[in-house]
Amino acid sequence: MSIAVVGVIGLGTMGAGIAEVLARHGYDVIAIEETEAALDRGRGSLEGSSARAVSRSKMTDEDRIALLGRISFSVDLASLANADLVIEAVSESLELKKDLFARLDAIVPAHAILATNTSSLSVTDIAVATSRPSHVIGIHFFNPAPVQAFVEIVRTVVTSQEVVDQSVAFASTLEKEPVVVGDKAGFIANALLFGYLNHAVSMFESRYATREDIDAAMRLGCGYPMGPLMLLDLIGLDTAYEILDTMYRQGRDRLHAPSPILKQMVTAGLRGRKSGRGFYAYESPGSPVVVDAAGADAGDTVGRGRPVARVGVVGSGTMASGIVEVFAKGGFDVVFVARSADKADTVLARIGKSLAKGVERGKLSADDRDAALARVQGATELSALADVDLVVEAVVEDLGVKTQLFIDLDAICKPGAVLATTTSSLPVIDMAAVTDRPQDVVGLHFFNPAPLMRLVEVVGTVATSDDVVATGVRVCREIGKHPVECGDRAGFIVNALLFPYLNDAIRMLEANYATADDIDLAMKKGCGYPMGPFELLDVVGLDVSLAIQATLYREFREPGFAPAPRLEHLVTAGYLGRKTGRGFRVYT
Repeated sequence: MSIAVVGVIGLGTMGAGIAEVLARHGYDVIAIEETEAALDRGRGSLEGSSARAVSRSKMTDEDRIALLGRISFSVDLASLANADLVIEAVSESLELKKDLFARLDAIVPAHAILATNTSSLSVTDIAVATSRPSHVIGIHFFNPAPVQAFVEIVRTVVTSQEVVDQSVAFASTLEKEPVVVGDKAGFIANALLFGYLNHAVSMFESRYATREDIDAAMRLGCGYPMGPLMLLDLIGLDTAYEILDTMYRQGRDRLHAPSPILKQMVTAGLRGRKSGRGFYAYESPGSPVVVDAAGADAGDTVGRGRPVARVGVVGSGTMASGIVEVFAKGGFDVVFVARSADKADTVLARIGKSLAKGVERGKLSADDRDAALARVQGATELSALADVDLVVEAVVEDLGVKTQLFIDLDAICKPGAVLATTTSSLPVIDMAAVTDRPQDVVGLHFFNPAPLMRLVEVVGTVATSDDVVATGVRVCREIGKHPVECGDRAGFIVNALLFPYLNDAIRMLEANYATADDIDLAMKKGCGYPMGPFELLDVVGLDVSLAIQATLYREFREPGFAPAPRLEHLVTAGYLGRKTGRGFRVYT
């Protein structure tokens, strides 16, 4: 059977986008809404979207006229009597969808495929409302449908193979990459995405960090296109609540139990962009323009804290070298301490090479390069740090090594000097507690590579003085970084949100629900992530990932944070990712 005529039921954001994609690719589309008013809104949305495409030179005016000419509009389901395929994009209500499919069953031809765009509901439950469950399938588009090049094809235990094959071929004609999965709440992308989003809401709800800092941390630390709270506003908090609730009821995973604040906000009418207010407030309902973002309050921070002119860095690895370079380019005199003269020479060579690349790429002048290098001094004894105003340690991620270092720094550094650790997961308070000045100890978690990554997590402990936190925030801004403030808790912001998501991906693979390639594709194409979870795990290193996940599990005692067995097994086997040539994939 060839598909020529496609019905789309529901012309909200998703339905209108699907109709546009279909018409763009030559299909005759029958667009259905409940009322004439809703139909007019849907028509207006399509006209506006296609007009914007013309204004951006994505489409010619002739193509736009042809596109709109392929779409007919109706409030009568009987208009679908000749459709080869019907895609519903109505509200995420199981009863509503079941009723709709039962009515469609009596209207469309015997050969027609009935597809749901549900993102979390059981396709099987919807299918059995018809007399043809073998012809019912999930075709889950991602928002915005005209842009996102990925589709999840969701088969039930009774969907015929012919219908699956036709649906895959159909998605390919739309220039979408299809992945076939089974009927499980959330499928691939949402099952992984919404656990992460829910965790971010809990972090905000507990006042661990501000909404701006949580969102900035994930954008700048992980390269995500949007922060989790702003993404929830875009999705709709009511939709997010229903998806999480459905996933929890099916899997009973506590990590999917909707955070209480979500239900409270939905009840209060704070549904995100579409209502004009969610975690943020917007210019008007449907507008993307935020009107109440606090932003970086630089005016309150600059001028506060302690004066810093000379900076010390302990370490000789890639991270330490990058931090030295960043401070030197920022105008600070920097003395770094390496374990040997050879290692100190390696650091200087590494910095010189990096700065030379900056000149070659036009990001740095030769004079600025020379000035930065002139500010850097290497040493092999910690005593060289006696007169620094701020010292940042970037040694091996071992608590015993770090605590001994802080004992030494406490004895060497002058009174009032800020002592900072760039640990990514160890408790900062453990390092502060071994000194006689815990109020002077703070976390400054730089991200790798430090010269390129803009984010720094500024971690205050229960003992850290306010002026020390303010010093960390101010200094980060002075070197061109974006500081986010958080408390001394395992994983801080980024790793606490990132690694449970990666762990969930491994569990999905262990359950044989999808392949590593399909999971990576889903998260890159469906969610816009720069890397899929398995690509990222292999880059980070499976041993490092296991250590971070184990730390999170020990601190939070959350069963869902327990490291996935396959991760532990790969590490035991010595398959640590790219650095060993084998992890979740084999490298040559």
